[in-house]
Amino acid sequence: MKSNSFSRLSGWCAILAGAAGVLYSLAFVVLKSDLLSALFLLLGGLFYIAALTGLYERLREVEASYALLALVLGVGAAAGSLIHGGYDLANALHPPASLNMDLPSPVDPRGLLTFGVAGFGVYYFSRLMAWDKAFPKGLSTLGYVSSMLLIILYVARLFLTGAIILIPAALEGFIVNPIWYVWLGTVLLRNQR
Repeated sequence: MKSNSFSRLSGWCAILAGAAGVLYSLAFVVLKSDLLSALFLLLGGLFYIAALTGLYERLREVEASYALLALVLGVGAAAGSLIHGGYDLANALHPPASLNMDLPSPVDPRGLLTFGVAGFGVYYFSRLMAWDKAFPKGLSTLGYVSSMLLIILYVARLFLTGAIILIPAALEGFIVNPIWYVWLGTVLLRNQR
């Protein structure tokens, strides 16, 4: 008999990932706090890993190979977020003598993992949720929107600068991603197998 303790943990971590996403966006966009944005990016990465592992557990029966692909992409993105946040946090707490914060992170250049790879992971998880009747259709649809915004955000960060990047960042960071993770958390908590 399987224990529901990890399912509960992953549900709560998904909710905390949504909260960390809002706090990261607030710290990065509004407060412009290097310390707080780094901290919430790091914490979000930790919460994402547990949340996505629980989602994988639920969806591997739908299509095992796609579920594994989504998990690998999602955990890779979460690890990038965790490492990127850790790198930025270390620099915020103990700044090097000459740090140009406009340079891309050497571990997650312009959000390759945090946004680009995450977008593909969310896409595949959303695709699997659409095939599983235990998940609300709206949750998978919102996941597709999130995946598109994440990929657009990564591509925009590669080629654009300035306020134009704030549009997909604000939509994803303040609205879509937090709602998706909190909703996912409530579904995982409610529908424990």
